[in-house]
Amino acid sequence: MNYIEIRTDEEIEKLAALASEIWHSYWPKILSPAQIDYMVAKFQSFKAIKEQLEDENYIYKIMEENGTYIGYFGLCPKEDYMFLSKIYIKEEYRGQKKGKEAFEKIITIAKENNKKSIRLTVNKYNTNTIKAYEKWGFSIINAVVTDIGDNFVMDDYIMEYKL
Repeated sequence: MNYIEIRTDEEIEKLAALASEIWHSYWPKILSPAQIDYMVAKFQSFKAIKEQLEDENYIYKIMEENGTYIGYFGLCPKEDYMFLSKIYIKEEYRGQKKGKEAFEKIITIAKENNKKSIRLTVNKYNTNTIKAYEKWGFSIINAVVTDIGDNFVMDDYIMEYKL
């Protein structure tokens, strides 16, 4: 699998389109269509991704295999940990250990940045993903409810993987 680091406006456009496709296919079992649309616009639109790259030191990589974009991840370096903001895989590639393979790349990036752990937030009702993270070695360290505006909240666990 190849990892394409997102830097140019053209790459950001491709990532935003991929994110919208994945989010709209994945989240309807947990979130309302209105919340999905709102979250894609707020966190995964061209404008949002560009701001994250320019203002928040995000690292985005598209996962590419045989010329096809199969998923992506977004990382944000914090003081002593790497925040795994997003990791998403297209439906037809789930269950093939693509997420685990991407996670190995994320571990490498975190170590290269001298981080002591990797943290993420995961929706409390996203049970299959929580099980996968636990299988990879993550532990739940906290629970948070975050107001994201427009009368929407994110009801999440914070999970951590020690490096």
